[in-house]
Amino acid sequence: MPVEFFNPPAAILASGSKLGVELGGSKSILSIDTFHNLYSEGNIFSELSWGAFYQEEGLEDQIDTFETKEFDSVREDPEALVKTIIESIYNIINNEKLFYGIADFEVDAFLNQNTIIPGLKLDYTIINKLLDAHKKTRDADLFPQILSDAKGAHRIKIEFQGTKKKNLHLIGTKLEELADILRMAKGFATGIVCTSRGAANLYIMSDNIIFQEDILPDLYIDEENLAIIEMGIERELLFPISWFRIDLGIKSLETLELWDIIKDHPKLKKALERYEKYITSLVYKKFQVMTEKIGTDFEEDFYEMSPAERRQALRDMAEAIRKLTDEYKK
Repeated sequence: MPVEFFNPPAAILASGSKLGVELGGSKSILSIDTFHNLYSEGNIFSELSWGAFYQEEGLEDQIDTFETKEFDSVREDPEALVKTIIESIYNIINNEKLFYGIADFEVDAFLNQNTIIPGLKLDYTIINKLLDAHKKTRDADLFPQILSDAKGAHRIKIEFQGTKKKNLHLIGTKLEELADILRMAKGFATGIVCTSRGAANLYIMSDNIIFQEDILPDLYIDEENLAIIEMGIERELLFPISWFRIDLGIKSLETLELWDIIKDHPKLKKALERYEKYITSLVYKKFQVMTEKIGTDFEEDFYEMSPAERRQALRDMAEAIRKLTDEYKK
């Protein structure tokens, strides 16, 4: 089911023509709303260049010159990075959304023989097919179009594909349900962005995402999804755009290169504590409805607990509800 991605980074929309291609990448903080729509909240890194092809016979697909079109980065500046994260967190809270994760989109027009996304390894024959398909996409001008709403916000339609797509397209219809899923989420998913029927499809090739405190599972290659992509490309139904990696949940901040330097920043810690209280209140709201049905009410005691005690209480509540549900079904 398609959702909308508001203010998507330029890298996910990179295009090209017979004259050249857009190359570069981006790293953004993403949020999610009740309807599963995604929003770019803060830009950590964004670079897009135009690679012009040689205009000589036999060299038409080789880059001759590069011209920088866009460059913006805070990933190597601790203070600027902290400011971006803090502003994103408070914006998420104030607009009643959730911290979804950190997304990387990398565009190389599939000119490299290896993927450029950490954690994803594909056979070079697949890369060659993606390269050929990208050329056809350039020549036929089949890249996705940006949409705009009445307020001028840019957005595109996106859809997650793959046997484990529920790890990114979360199951839930209320914000508190999504909050309960994301509060424990960690790990990442990688894959390929393809356009089809006006939407950007994110085909998940591999992931190690979990929603509990446990060891991360080994990465894998989704062979079924890979076969679907190959078939779609052969039938000219899918057109590859870029690589992607999404690190899920608030724990995705720990993947930032400067995390060890910024993690103890007082203002950042305060923002993270505020976000934890916000999430905790949402999750409590979910379980409160359930516990009230069985005559349990401990709201006052709950908010007097320490953050660690509240997390444990929520885990205990979740386990109790699960057991009660199992008993009810019997």
